[in-house]
Amino acid sequence: MKIPDDLKYTDHDEWVRIEGDVLVVGITDYAQDQLGELVHVELPAVGKQVKAGQAACEVESVKAVAEIFAPADGEIVAVNEILEDAAENINGDPYGSWIYKLKVAAVPGGLLDAAAYRAKLA
Repeated sequence: MKIPDDLKYTDHDEWVRIEGDVLVVGITDYAQDQLGELVHVELPAVGKQVKAGQAACEVESVKAVAEIFAPADGEIVAVNEILEDAAENINGDPYGSWIYKLKVAAVPGGLLDAAAYRAKLA
């Protein structure tokens, strides 16, 4: 299972890439593996305001529907529209298939580094 060292992680199995005041968010290799074949991504609306821990959007697999949570308070500033027609891209490349970008006032504390995320999964 891949857990890149250059990303941060949440307790809800999202990965976060910090790009200044924008957080790029997707789901981890572990999450996509647990969900199975993804068939749909319900992308959030650009401009939507979200709070840390709030469901920002959903992914649907052949097994289940899972909420994708916001890692911080902020505004959705971009979504990966490719996923509307190709949700399975997340299964093939979970770290290359971001779901949304969140503009934040401050980068949140409490994100896990790769070592802490590995320990959580162990």
